[in-house]
Amino acid sequence: MINNINRNQPDRWKADIAASVDLYNTWFMDFAPSTFRAMRVKTARDVASALAATNNLMKITPELLAASPGVLPMLRMATCPPIARDRLIGLAGVSKNLVESMEDAEHPRVPPRMSSEQSQTELLKIAAILRRLADPDIFTWLNRDAPATAVEIERAATVVADRLCGSASDPIIRNAQERRQLQRISDWLQAKGYVLAAPGTKFNAMAAGTYAMRLNVPIQLINERGVVKQINIPIDTAIQPKHAAPGALPLMIEAKSAGDFTNTNKRRKEEALKMQQLRATHGPDVRFILFLCGYFGSDYLGYEAAEGIDWVWEHRIDDLAACAL
Repeated sequence: MINNINRNQPDRWKADIAASVDLYNTWFMDFAPSTFRAMRVKTARDVASALAATNNLMKITPELLAASPGVLPMLRMATCPPIARDRLIGLAGVSKNLVESMEDAEHPRVPPRMSSEQSQTELLKIAAILRRLADPDIFTWLNRDAPATAVEIERAATVVADRLCGSASDPIIRNAQERRQLQRISDWLQAKGYVLAAPGTKFNAMAAGTYAMRLNVPIQLINERGVVKQINIPIDTAIQPKHAAPGALPLMIEAKSAGDFTNTNKRRKEEALKMQQLRATHGPDVRFILFLCGYFGSDYLGYEAAEGIDWVWEHRIDDLAACAL
């Protein structure tokens, strides 16, 4: 079992909140700008490739959108004004499923179950909206006979990349912070003699003294009709203590960071729900804690403590030792 670490220490919360905010702000000022710049350079290259696929916006057709659905986010940012995803759906009068499938980050595609007639009709509508609203101040060659120059294309790609990165700045920063937090945990564990579990290791078959990152753990959900459905939920870090008995459940850690207090209070129920689902499936011995960095105020901490969830602050990472590690 886990000893109480921080949830039963409210007299320390105020100082820890201040230290956690300072740690996040220091990281943000030192690393976030470079992270954003690197993403902008990569995005500008992607935009340039997408422009080439559309003949520099001179050829936005249903056939192109079907063949290269991943260009749609860029094309939305190439309009005046830039169009949000839901706004495009409304303006074009097309299926939400179509647009969301085309903008899937991992597998952009036209929904395979959509009939060719419907997809052709809806892609035609999307293409018409994008052509009509293409920004002539950025794509200055659209209203002239002379083709775009290399300098004009580079300039336009940078502007669109800025728009894309601006709309995705929070996820960019959040993902970079998450990678850093997980690396911090990994470094701490390796310094204590833990080794990374072999790829494919199941959560309930981890050897003592091993850990795994981004491990899928199955849970069972029961709907109102009593039908059981099994899904996997991701666990940021799973650690099997060195003295764990064979078959014991690992300690599960959810890494959390936040750049303001508002969002944490909006999302504070997520962790409680995850723990409830884990325990409902795998029993009351599930051990689940949070690894916090950033803006987590007393309201958030009080809610998690009342739900029986403990946490370790990143600025006091050695508190992980209290988890019988």
